[in-house]
Amino acid sequence: MYKNILVPIALEHDRDTAGALEIARLLLSEGGKITALHVMEAIPAYATQYLPKEQMETRHADAVALLKKELAGYTDVKPVVKTGHSGRSIVEFADAHDIDCIIIASHRPGLQDYLLGSTAARVVRHAQCPVHVIR
Repeated sequence: MYKNILVPIALEHDRDTAGALEIARLLLSEGGKITALHVMEAIPAYATQYLPKEQMETRHADAVALLKKELAGYTDVKPVVKTGHSGRSIVEFADAHDIDCIIIASHRPGLQDYLLGSTAARVVRHAQCPVHVIR
């Protein structure tokens, strides 16, 4: 099946993380690896200049701790936290790390998603590898 699977996880939204990880395990080839990626939205530079330098490090460390907590029981999944735009960062990470499959959870789309586009829709449109969307 797939040797290098990426499972994006939005910690601030109610998504089916366990379902996405279980599907990743089912599609994983023997000896393959699963990476769970959380993308923190970037704080604009005009705002970060007023924050203490430790604030960004603390924010990142907190996100890593939350992701590890979300992945409790999944010892075969590597947690990664990045900062940036979620859809673009997921696609860039997949390209840079030779990901051969992305499994992303999505919500039922509303009108705003049809007009603006959701993260899952952006990943489906721009990823160079297969993308499995689960609801």
